[in-house]
Amino acid sequence: MKPQELLDILAVAARLKTNTRHCFTAPGRKESIADHSWRIALMAILLSGEEEFAGYDMDRVTRMCLIHDLGEAFTGDIPSFEKSGGQEALEEAQLARWVDSFPPPQREQWQALLAEMNAQETQEARLYKALDKLEAVISHDESDLATWLPLEFDLQLTYGREQVAFSPYLRGLKAAVDDFTRREIDAFRQKTE
Repeated sequence: MKPQELLDILAVAARLKTNTRHCFTAPGRKESIADHSWRIALMAILLSGEEEFAGYDMDRVTRMCLIHDLGEAFTGDIPSFEKSGGQEALEEAQLARWVDSFPPPQREQWQALLAEMNAQETQEARLYKALDKLEAVISHDESDLATWLPLEFDLQLTYGREQVAFSPYLRGLKAAVDDFTRREIDAFRQKTE
Protein backbone atom coordinates (compact mmCIF):
# COMPACT_ATOMS: atom_id res chain seq x y z
CA MET A 1 0.00 0.00 0.00
CA LYS A 2 1.39 3.36 -0.96
CA PRO A 3 1.65 5.94 1.83
CA GLN A 4 -0.95 8.19 0.18
CA GLU A 5 -3.40 5.28 -0.14
CA LEU A 6 -3.03 4.62 3.58
CA LEU A 7 -3.59 8.31 4.37
CA ASP A 8 -6.69 8.40 2.17
CA ILE A 9 -8.18 5.37 3.94
CA LEU A 10 -7.37 6.82 7.35
CA ALA A 11 -9.03 10.13 6.40
CA VAL A 12 -12.32 8.37 5.73
CA ALA A 13 -12.03 6.23 8.86
CA ALA A 14 -11.34 9.35 10.94
CA ARG A 15 -14.96 10.39 10.40
CA LEU A 16 -15.87 7.80 13.04
CA LYS A 17 -14.13 9.93 15.66
CA THR A 18 -16.58 12.78 15.11
CA ASN A 19 -19.70 10.90 13.94
CA THR A 20 -21.72 10.42 17.08
CA ARG A 21 -23.99 7.66 18.26
CA HIS A 22 -27.30 7.84 20.04
CA CYS A 23 -26.06 7.75 23.65
CA PHE A 24 -23.95 10.00 25.82
CA THR A 25 -20.65 9.04 27.45
CA ALA A 26 -20.65 12.03 29.80
CA PRO A 27 -22.93 14.98 30.41
CA GLY A 28 -23.06 16.91 27.15
CA ARG A 29 -20.78 14.50 25.23
CA LYS A 30 -22.24 12.01 22.82
CA GLU A 31 -20.42 8.77 22.24
CA SER A 32 -18.56 8.60 18.93
CA ILE A 33 -18.69 5.60 16.64
CA ALA A 34 -14.95 5.23 17.22
CA ASP A 35 -15.53 5.10 21.01
CA HIS A 36 -17.93 2.21 20.52
CA SER A 37 -15.69 0.30 18.08
CA TRP A 38 -12.66 0.69 20.33
CA ARG A 39 -14.50 -0.66 23.35
CA ILE A 40 -15.89 -3.75 21.65
CA ALA A 41 -12.36 -4.47 20.36
CA LEU A 42 -11.14 -4.14 23.96
CA MET A 43 -13.88 -6.54 25.06
CA ALA A 44 -12.67 -9.07 22.48
CA ILE A 45 -9.10 -8.79 23.71
CA LEU A 46 -10.22 -9.24 27.31
CA LEU A 47 -12.25 -12.33 26.40
CA SER A 48 -9.31 -13.94 24.61
CA GLY A 49 -8.20 -15.40 27.94
CA GLU A 50 -11.55 -17.07 28.65
CA GLU A 51 -11.54 -20.86 28.21
CA GLU A 52 -14.78 -20.84 26.19
CA PHE A 53 -13.10 -18.73 23.50
CA ALA A 54 -9.75 -20.56 23.41
CA GLY A 55 -10.43 -21.99 19.94
CA TYR A 56 -11.51 -18.66 18.47
CA ASP A 57 -9.31 -16.54 16.22
CA MET A 58 -9.48 -13.50 18.50
CA ASP A 59 -7.30 -11.43 16.17
CA ARG A 60 -10.03 -11.81 13.55
CA VAL A 61 -12.74 -10.97 16.10
CA THR A 62 -10.83 -7.83 17.09
CA ARG A 63 -10.51 -6.82 13.43
CA MET A 64 -14.26 -7.28 12.98
CA CYS A 65 -14.92 -5.14 16.04
CA LEU A 66 -12.71 -2.35 14.75
CA ILE A 67 -14.19 -2.20 11.24
CA HIS A 68 -17.82 -3.20 11.80
CA ASP A 69 -19.25 0.33 11.76
CA LEU A 70 -17.03 1.87 9.07
CA GLY A 71 -20.08 2.16 6.80
CA GLU A 72 -21.26 4.82 9.23
CA ALA A 73 -18.40 7.01 8.02
CA PHE A 74 -20.68 7.56 5.02
CA THR A 75 -24.16 7.47 6.56
CA GLY A 76 -23.64 8.49 10.16
CA ASP A 77 -25.15 6.47 12.96
CA ILE A 78 -28.81 5.53 12.83
CA PRO A 79 -30.07 3.88 16.04
CA SER A 80 -31.10 0.26 15.51
CA PHE A 81 -34.71 1.01 16.42
CA GLU A 82 -34.89 3.63 13.66
CA LYS A 83 -32.77 1.98 10.93
CA SER A 84 -34.68 0.61 7.96
CA GLY A 85 -33.59 -2.17 5.63
CA GLY A 86 -33.03 0.40 2.89
CA GLN A 87 -30.73 2.46 5.10
CA GLU A 88 -28.79 -0.64 6.07
CA ALA A 89 -28.41 -1.65 2.40
CA LEU A 90 -27.19 1.85 1.51
CA GLU A 91 -24.62 1.75 4.30
CA GLU A 92 -23.37 -1.67 3.19
CA ALA A 93 -23.20 -0.57 -0.46
CA GLN A 94 -21.20 2.56 0.35
CA LEU A 95 -18.81 0.58 2.54
CA ALA A 96 -18.38 -2.06 -0.19
CA ARG A 97 -17.70 0.61 -2.82
CA TRP A 98 -15.06 2.18 -0.56
CA VAL A 99 -13.40 -1.17 0.20
CA ASP A 100 -13.41 -1.98 -3.53
CA SER A 101 -11.14 1.04 -3.98
CA PHE A 102 -8.48 -0.38 -1.62
CA PRO A 103 -5.27 -1.71 -3.13
CA PRO A 104 -4.63 -5.45 -3.04
CA PRO A 105 -4.15 -7.39 -0.79
CA GLN A 106 -6.09 -5.18 1.67
CA ARG A 107 -9.13 -5.10 -0.63
CA GLU A 108 -9.42 -8.91 -0.70
CA GLN A 109 -8.76 -9.24 3.04
CA TRP A 110 -11.44 -6.70 3.94
CA GLN A 111 -13.95 -8.09 1.45
CA ALA A 112 -13.55 -11.56 2.95
CA LEU A 113 -13.85 -10.23 6.49
CA LEU A 114 -16.97 -8.19 5.69
CA ALA A 115 -18.56 -11.17 3.95
CA GLU A 116 -17.88 -13.34 7.00
CA MET A 117 -19.35 -10.68 9.30
CA ASN A 118 -22.49 -10.36 7.20
CA ALA A 119 -23.01 -14.13 6.90
CA GLN A 120 -22.84 -14.63 10.69
CA GLU A 121 -21.89 -18.28 10.19
CA THR A 122 -18.55 -18.45 12.03
CA GLN A 123 -18.02 -18.40 15.77
CA GLU A 124 -15.86 -15.31 15.34
CA ALA A 125 -18.58 -13.39 13.48
CA ARG A 126 -21.19 -14.35 16.07
CA LEU A 127 -18.89 -13.24 18.89
CA TYR A 128 -18.18 -9.85 17.34
CA LYS A 129 -21.94 -9.28 16.77
CA ALA A 130 -22.77 -10.21 20.38
CA LEU A 131 -20.09 -7.85 21.70
CA ASP A 132 -21.46 -5.09 19.46
CA LYS A 133 -24.90 -5.45 21.02
CA LEU A 134 -23.65 -5.82 24.59
CA GLU A 135 -21.41 -2.78 24.42
CA ALA A 136 -24.31 -0.66 23.21
CA VAL A 137 -26.37 -1.69 26.24
CA ILE A 138 -23.47 -1.08 28.62
CA SER A 139 -22.87 2.39 27.13
CA HIS A 140 -26.53 3.29 27.50
CA ASP A 141 -26.51 2.09 31.10
CA GLU A 142 -23.51 4.32 31.80
CA SER A 143 -25.20 7.38 30.32
CA ASP A 144 -27.68 9.70 32.01
CA LEU A 145 -31.00 7.91 31.81
CA ALA A 146 -32.71 11.28 31.36
CA THR A 147 -31.32 11.13 27.79
CA TRP A 148 -33.07 7.81 27.05
CA LEU A 149 -36.13 7.57 24.87
CA PRO A 150 -39.11 5.87 26.55
CA LEU A 151 -38.73 2.74 24.39
CA GLU A 152 -35.19 2.22 25.64
CA PHE A 153 -36.28 1.27 29.14
CA ASP A 154 -37.61 -2.04 27.78
CA LEU A 155 -35.17 -2.34 24.87
CA GLN A 156 -32.15 -2.32 27.18
CA LEU A 157 -33.27 -5.64 28.67
CA THR A 158 -33.96 -7.41 25.37
CA TYR A 159 -31.32 -5.91 23.06
CA GLY A 160 -28.63 -8.47 22.26
CA ARG A 161 -30.38 -11.42 23.91
CA GLU A 162 -30.60 -13.34 20.63
CA GLN A 163 -26.96 -12.64 19.72
CA VAL A 164 -25.57 -13.98 23.03
CA ALA A 165 -27.69 -17.17 23.08
CA PHE A 166 -24.93 -19.34 21.56
CA SER A 167 -22.47 -18.75 24.41
CA PRO A 168 -22.70 -19.65 28.10
CA TYR A 169 -20.18 -16.93 28.99
CA LEU A 170 -22.02 -14.26 27.00
CA ARG A 171 -25.38 -15.28 28.45
CA GLY A 172 -23.86 -14.78 31.90
CA LEU A 173 -22.45 -11.42 30.83
CA LYS A 174 -25.85 -10.38 29.46
CA ALA A 175 -27.47 -11.36 32.78
CA ALA A 176 -24.93 -9.19 34.65
CA VAL A 177 -25.55 -6.31 32.24
CA ASP A 178 -29.31 -6.73 32.70
CA ASP A 179 -28.83 -6.52 36.48
CA PHE A 180 -26.84 -3.32 35.96
CA THR A 181 -29.63 -2.00 33.72
CA ARG A 182 -32.30 -2.72 36.32
CA ARG A 183 -30.27 -1.00 39.06
CA GLU A 184 -29.77 2.06 36.87
CA ILE A 185 -33.46 2.21 35.96
CA ASP A 186 -34.51 1.79 39.61
CA ALA A 187 -32.13 4.54 40.75
CA PHE A 188 -33.33 6.83 37.97
CA ARG A 189 -36.99 6.27 38.82
CA GLN A 190 -36.41 6.86 42.53
CA LYS A 191 -34.61 10.09 41.71
CA THR A 192 -37.32 11.36 39.34
CA GLU A 193 -40.46 10.34 41.26
